[in-house]
Amino acid sequence: MSVALLLITHNRIGDELLDTATRMLGRCPLPAAALAVSEDDDPQALGAEALRRARGLDEGAGVLVLTDLYGSTPANIAAALGEEPNVRVLSGVNLPMLVRILNYHELGLVELAEKGLSGAHAGVFVCSAAAGR
Repeated sequence: MSVALLLITHNRIGDELLDTATRMLGRCPLPAAALAVSEDDDPQALGAEALRRARGLDEGAGVLVLTDLYGSTPANIAAALGEEPNVRVLSGVNLPMLVRILNYHELGLVELAEKGLSGAHAGVFVCSAAAGR
């Protein structure tokens, strides 16, 4: 039994991140899904769909929810899920965060959230020759 993963993002960002990370690793080692949010969607309906998906993914170890932009509609939907028992929400999803989570899939919910957060931070660099001067 492993922690489940739900990405709630603008448009298809979550789908693309999950697909990319899965291709990099050769598989997705935990139950995972993405929920795309567009400007035309009804937030209340998406909130209900997000709850349905989270509950459907959860095998008993909890759900880690990743979202893209804090304060946005996807993040607000994700934050509402954070009120559920055994759910953790991280905002600012990026590929290093997701790869770290998938690489440490055997961890519990709290530890996996911490690992994802550290992966997000550790994956951000200034990539120019002038940065070292």
